[in-house]
Formats: sequence, C-alpha cells, structure tokens
Amino acid sequence: MIGIPMRAPTTDGTSVPDLPPVDAGRALRQALGRFATGVTVVTTRAPDDSFVGLTANSFSALSLEPPLISWALRLASASLAVFQQSPRFVVNVLTEDQVEVSRLFASRGASRFDQVAHAENVHGLPYLHGAAAWFACRQVSWQVAGDHCLFIAEVEDHRHSDAAPLLFHAGGYHALGPRL
Repeated sequence: MIGIPMRAPTTDGTSVPDLPPVDAGRALRQALGRFATGVTVVTTRAPDDSFVGLTANSFSALSLEPPLISWALRLASASLAVFQQSPRFVVNVLTEDQVEVSRLFASRGASRFDQVAHAENVHGLPYLHGAAAWFACRQVSWQVAGDHCLFIAEVEDHRHSDAAPLLFHAGGYHALGPRL
C-alpha cells in the first residue's frame, strides 16, 4: 500500500486533498504502537546452563482452561534457538519501577543477570525479584509467523503482587494511572 493516496472524510461529505505517500512499514508500526502493552522479561536456561532473558511486550493471555499464554520473538533474535529448544520458561511482568530492567534485557549486553536480583524456581529457571507477576510455563508449541516465532505455553505456576505494571505505548514507557 505504499504511495496509495488516502482521502480523509470530513463532516460535510467532502474529502481532504490526497495525502503524500507514506512508508507503509513505519505507518503500521506507529498504528500498532497505539495499543498499550505490558512489558515482560522472558527467562530460561540455555543448554550450557547459563541464564537467558529478553524483554518482550508481545505477551498475552490465551486461555484459562487450560491455562495458556503466548508471546512472540523476532526470528533474528540471537536467543531464538534457546527458547525453541527450552521445554520451560518464565514470563516476568515488570513494574513501573523496573524501566531499567526492561532496558537491560532489551540490550545485547552480557551478564544481565549479574545486574538484577533474581532466584531460581523448582526447574532451575530464573525469575526476577520485584516483578508485578511471574508465570512459570511449560512450552506447548511454537510456530513461525511472519518475521516472528509465536510461542504457546501452559502456565504451571504463577504469583502476583499489587505493584503497578510497566506499560509500553507509542514507543515509550508509561505508568498505569488511575482506574477509570
């Protein structure tokens, strides 16, 4: 749809002049950015026994019966193979106070787990201290969808606090705000 002029309707039935062509990819990214999401760090253990974690805002509840969640990871991610091979992972829902944790796990820096308080669950997987919630999951399936890999997992255990979650909207971090 690149370069196709769009006409915006007006209240009197006429239309505004043709708009200049837009970069369809950028326009789609901006439109999708209007949907506010929570921010998570998904963690697991690699075959070499090291911890692996990354920031993801594609997390979603999928089903209550059975308890399923989903999230997606770019195919270009260096961690993709680890998550595809891992039978389990933990989704940590970040709080408003964990913006720097999100940035840390979105970076390519080494030894990220040395910089955050964490513990291991019964499966030896890392979960982050101070998270608004965490979900220990068993991977059910994954499939390639476009330029991402979609993971579906069953929730085996979970915990939550009353802490306000960190939100991502229009390319930036936001606080939850008052209930309407």
